[in-house]
Amino acid sequence: MKQGLDKRVLAFVDRVRREDINLHGFILTVGGQEKVSASYAPFSLNRPHRMYSVSKTMVACALGMLMEEGKLRLDDHIVDFFRDLLPEQVSPYLLHLTIRDMLRMATCYRQTAYREYIDEDWTKPFFTGHPDHEPGTVFNYDTGNSQVLSSLVRRLSGQEVVDFLTVRLFAPLGCEDEIYWLRDPSGQCTGGTGLCMSLRDLNRVALCLSRGGDGLIPAWFVAEMQKKQIDTLLQGNEEEKYGYGWQCWRTRAGWVLYGMGGQLAVLCPEKDAVLCTTADVRLDPCGMQRIYNAFFEELYPWLDQEDMAPESLMLPAPVLPHDPAVRQVTEGEYLFPEENALGWKKLTVRGNRLIYENARGRCELPFEPGKTMTADYPGWPGEPATVSAGWFADGALRIRCHAIGDFPCGFDMLLYFIEGAVTAEARRSSDPRTDGYDGVASGILRAE
Repeated sequence: MKQGLDKRVLAFVDRVRREDINLHGFILTVGGQEKVSASYAPFSLNRPHRMYSVSKTMVACALGMLMEEGKLRLDDHIVDFFRDLLPEQVSPYLLHLTIRDMLRMATCYRQTAYREYIDEDWTKPFFTGHPDHEPGTVFNYDTGNSQVLSSLVRRLSGQEVVDFLTVRLFAPLGCEDEIYWLRDPSGQCTGGTGLCMSLRDLNRVALCLSRGGDGLIPAWFVAEMQKKQIDTLLQGNEEEKYGYGWQCWRTRAGWVLYGMGGQLAVLCPEKDAVLCTTADVRLDPCGMQRIYNAFFEELYPWLDQEDMAPESLMLPAPVLPHDPAVRQVTEGEYLFPEENALGWKKLTVRGNRLIYENARGRCELPFEPGKTMTADYPGWPGEPATVSAGWFADGALRIRCHAIGDFPCGFDMLLYFIEGAVTAEARRSSDPRTDGYDGVASGILRAE
């Protein structure tokens, strides 16, 4: 029977399962020694994963290196580096904006200036938008701000941020898995969201930061970036109220490289510990907080008190509950006479397969009750996905589908088959791939 830190790890894993936290993997390091690495099927430790806003922290690290070389200063004004993108009349708010303000998300905007899927160059709108307040005053999480900082790395170094960091940080740390960075339509790295790297390599970078930068990132910059540089008291998430540093968040016990959906590198200096995770918890509005709470309540208190031999875990994918005793629906074709939020006109149930049409055309969604399977994301051939399903009451089916490529997202759907009719209810995480999976629709079984 496990008695040490390994017992706490099992409690953490069990809580993740009980609370239906859709983790893809995690690595726990204490005192510089890896204690446990875990991956959930079909993921692996060396598979590239979209890091979302962890990208922001990586961009900040690049800027720290450039500051050390004397190529910019914290109190430089951003407009001085982008004179070619300025309009004839420049807002005084924009003129006052400094690199320091941008690093701590205290810009002159309340929302991201660029429009994804509309603008070609995601940097230019930052300089042609409509600033609405004095910079350096209030916190506002702005991915467009990080896009500009990524472009600044390009202008100062002559390299895209991914190439700069590969030479200056990733390669020296021994990162050996594939690393790439998604681009905006103009070809520039999407600085706030586009980094794709493995969990294993994320852990290498996090450990480097926990050691003060290993001489690769300036120690003074690492020391300052993790401090509270601005208050975040109006944030809705509990863990986001501890303040923000330079392109990273504070937590109740340290700081974190934070990426939407559960991409985390939680650094805990007092325990000399790092937890790195990859996940997709966007369907759960409390999903990020569940990860934090599971770690801080099940593992954190014992990290400097108990020990364990290194362990590697291969864990099953999360599975929706399934009761084989309930009445399941028979095959049939359901027609939807009214316009509906899902855009369905017809739904065919053929064995363990749903066939329907929406804005993407004909879609097929296979499933295995009580299991999680891999398949193509419906309507997006070649886009890998996981599908979990279960009959949970008479005529009631739940299906959850997650895209697991470079654009993690998903939808959760309930279908109620009652007396020759069906009502479907779906909700989604935001992405063009999930358009049409938010709302309710009712149909009737076509008579034979």
